[in-house]
Amino acid sequence: MSKPSKPTYTCGILTVSSKGSRGERDDTSGEQLKKQLIGADFRLAAYRIVPDDQQAISSTLRQWVDQQKIDLVITTGGTGVSPDDLTPEATRTIISREVPGISEAMRQASLGITSRAMLSRGIAGIRAESLIINLPGSEKAARENLETVLPVLAHALYKIKGGSADCGTCA
Repeated sequence: MSKPSKPTYTCGILTVSSKGSRGERDDTSGEQLKKQLIGADFRLAAYRIVPDDQQAISSTLRQWVDQQKIDLVITTGGTGVSPDDLTPEATRTIISREVPGISEAMRQASLGITSRAMLSRGIAGIRAESLIINLPGSEKAARENLETVLPVLAHALYKIKGGSADCGTCA
């Protein structure tokens, strides 16, 4: 009997950058994340750049999850300590449950690279049957953070969607 194929999950990448939304900066982190997620068998369903505006961020997240039913939403940018870094606040207003282990793992791995990782305020959480994860805005940090959590994302989505196999028996 053949092994069932693993499901293909959809993903969306939301870049949060006022300069990027005005065309004043190239979105290198969003492009890097596209490559990584597609390489990990995710299907890109949405990509957008929005300004550092809490309403624009939360509105896009709600639309992607509630209307487009995107499984995994990755944000990049707006997770630092600058006054206009509001991605975690926007995310927190629309999720039903946080998944702190994801953001803890990313910060822990990043601290082995740079002490500035402790300034990252990104969160991860669940809305409906979707997982939303905030990543830093730099291409290097976004790549490194996604590498840290990428191995568990398919399993997390399986469980979020009601998968009943015990965690120790899932691939």
